[in-house]
Amino acid sequence: MWLLPLLPRVASLATRTYYRLSRAGERVPREGPVLVVANHPNSLLDPALVSVAAERPIRFLAKAPLFTDPLVGWLVRGAGSIPVYRRQDDAAQVGRNEEMFAAVYAALVGGSAVGIFPEGLSHSNPSLAPLRTGAARIALGAAAARGGVPFPIVPVGLVFRDKDVFRSEALLVVGRPVAWDDLAPGDPGDAGAVRVLTERIDAALREVTVNLERWEDAPVVEAAEAIWSAEYGAEPGDVHRLGRTHEAARLLERVRAEGDARWAPLARDVRIHARALARLRLRPADLAAPEPTTVGAAWWTVRQLPFAAAALLAVLGAAIYWLPYRATGWVADRAGPAEDIRSTWKLLAGALLHVAWTVLLAALAAWSGGWVAGAAALVLLPVLALLALHTLERWGRAREDARRFFALRRGARLADLRARQRALAERLRALREGVVAERR
Repeated sequence: MWLLPLLPRVASLATRTYYRLSRAGERVPREGPVLVVANHPNSLLDPALVSVAAERPIRFLAKAPLFTDPLVGWLVRGAGSIPVYRRQDDAAQVGRNEEMFAAVYAALVGGSAVGIFPEGLSHSNPSLAPLRTGAARIALGAAAARGGVPFPIVPVGLVFRDKDVFRSEALLVVGRPVAWDDLAPGDPGDAGAVRVLTERIDAALREVTVNLERWEDAPVVEAAEAIWSAEYGAEPGDVHRLGRTHEAARLLERVRAEGDARWAPLARDVRIHARALARLRLRPADLAAPEPTTVGAAWWTVRQLPFAAAALLAVLGAAIYWLPYRATGWVADRAGPAEDIRSTWKLLAGALLHVAWTVLLAALAAWSGGWVAGAAALVLLPVLALLALHTLERWGRAREDARRFFALRRGARLADLRARQRALAERLRALREGVVAERR
């Protein structure tokens, strides 16, 4: 378990390099036994992301074949993972799960944090898969081993915009601990208690994830939330935005199931509005904001000057690391993995290729300029790469800001879009209030 104490920091470096990562919600207890439960959309990256969310070492349950995998076996073993023997992997080994339960109980009784993905498999579906009972059985068994004393079961939601795209957005949401004090003192073999606790874990995970009936609903749900927030001044923050998106998804599911005739034309008009804004590179919030002024634009330009000063270094860093960057995509494309493991391939291949390329360049520097030049290259080249990455991203955001500034000065066209957006917000509110009233 040599990697376990280092896992949160190593995971943070790797995942924050790959994603534009943000964390929100509650805090996982820093000490004592904790069972962390999470959704599983992204294969081997998910344990790393949960470790970042928890901010403490976590021992994960992992399927047994990973322990002997030539690519990641060393990583799984070094992180102190606990093997799970699944029937679909090797039916003859299923009986060894008694060893798994014993190891998990010992870890929790000893005060460790244990992580599990109750869906039982990594997938790219738009909603949670039906949960297996393993998490509930582990919790009840460990509580029994602690004399019927419960411990926190903490849900973590992993929410992505484009999970297999480098530098896309990822949100880690830590939810409130599951309430199960009433179940902990009972019989760990009680099927009823296992079922009830599994249902509570499912409900807790749904509160920290977005669950859609189909992926095609995602643009409508996101656009509806953005329109609502822009027009009604909704509370800021990732957790509140996730809650509103979650509510919009449930509203869409409900009105569709009830055959409400209002949802189809409203969804169509929300799509049309979102596409019109996208062509102008605008967001719903831009229409509701005050019109930008020349003074504001001048002050914005001044704030960009430090990043303009780093232009040469950013271009140099991008040029130096262009080859391993392109090679990473080539390797991922040739490997042809499923969507839910594509990011894992990209991260592992990218890390290996960039490290190898850095070592090669440092060796060349040492060969031509001596060991001091080699050591300097080994230290400075990664710094240059990170500087290039963040500077180029800042340039990209600056270009978008500039496009928005000029787009927002199109008076008549913007007036029509603002009026349409206010009307859409009113229709959304009427639909929501109507559904709430019917439920009463």
